[in-house]
Amino acid sequence: MVTADPGPAAVDVRLAGPGEGRAWHRTKQLGFLAHPAPDAEVDAWWDRHFEPGRFLGGWDGELCVATSRSIPLELTVPGGRALPASGIASVTVSPTHRRRGLLRRLVHRELELARDRGEAVALLTSAEHAIYGRFGFGHALRHRGFAVDVVRSGRLHPGVGELRDGARIELVPPDRLCEVGPDLHERFRRSRPGAITRSAADWGYRSGELTVPGATSSPCTTAVHREPGGQVSALLSYVTDRAYRDGDPDATMTVVDHLAVDPRAAAALWRFALDVDRVRHVVVPNTAPDDPLLLWLVNPRAARPVGGGVEDLWVRVLDGPRAFAARTYEVPGRVVLDVDDPHGHLAGRWLLHAGTDGTGTLTRTDLPADLRTDAATLGAVYLGGLPVAQFAAAGFVTEQRPGAAAELGRVLRTSTAPWCPDEF
Repeated sequence: MVTADPGPAAVDVRLAGPGEGRAWHRTKQLGFLAHPAPDAEVDAWWDRHFEPGRFLGGWDGELCVATSRSIPLELTVPGGRALPASGIASVTVSPTHRRRGLLRRLVHRELELARDRGEAVALLTSAEHAIYGRFGFGHALRHRGFAVDVVRSGRLHPGVGELRDGARIELVPPDRLCEVGPDLHERFRRSRPGAITRSAADWGYRSGELTVPGATSSPCTTAVHREPGGQVSALLSYVTDRAYRDGDPDATMTVVDHLAVDPRAAAALWRFALDVDRVRHVVVPNTAPDDPLLLWLVNPRAARPVGGGVEDLWVRVLDGPRAFAARTYEVPGRVVLDVDDPHGHLAGRWLLHAGTDGTGTLTRTDLPADLRTDAATLGAVYLGGLPVAQFAAAGFVTEQRPGAAAELGRVLRTSTAPWCPDEF
């Protein structure tokens, strides 16, 4: 006997309760093609991360068939202010319940909850590019990565990265990473648009003190740069293999984290990395678009791109006036935007005004539109990392006044490229 598909209404999309961690996590693991983890590991993870109102599930009777969660974050915007944000993660639908609108219901509910909590933007990282544009998310940040052939590179130019009197590089054991990392990251994220907060649990995973259910990881080596007064100004965490080629050392160092609040300190750690004995290749999967590493290499041709230009942060603006007032503007301007947003958060006509003092406002207006666009495109260009003109050339921005796209691009552009070194 064939039973008719009862449709999406038969699945109850609701907030998960404190005792539903195993069922929720099992479905999440299935959605990401991961093996189920031992109950004890899942219980510990759930106790550590569960927060009422932030875990959603789709329930077909007693069976969990879909998952999502939101992580409380702060997003640094141009100018250094921190904007409350909802980091949406763990979005999955069971293979038995696809094509029933469950993902749409989960994401819509997540955005409603975020708006109710007063979070001005929602963020996510996504392995599947085609999914989230229809919900108003724009891929705002693109990192780049390099694999450096150490010998061919000639390492760094003379004088670059050499330690100043009193400064030093120190290797920090994994169990001490939580002593030096959080303070440095707090200072770093305030200086870099696109950076987000890291929780104590994030640092626990990085140090190896905590483990993700079902995951295995290799302990990292961490080098820090200390200023003459002892303050940490840069950090580089990495793993190495023990490869040989034709009997000679041919090891690869893979950088898993690098932060700096001073370019001289960053250069000192790159010099250190390129000088580690037996290492012939240094792979840096994620660097900021304006990272000076290539300029510091004697032969930058020895650095080949890796990673394929992956979009590493998607932005969905929920509260337009608050989001655009939070950031600063390096160039004054005035542009009227007509925004298409079928979900209603940004729909309508808006006047973006950036003053000569660096402040800006986004207000409702009845003035004629200078350009038309959609919520996803506005999210993509909000941090200033992507050129508005490129979106206009692709047809995602339509000018009603000649030159309006170029003006919006100038208003939103930032001197420091936005970058997010984290995934969630």
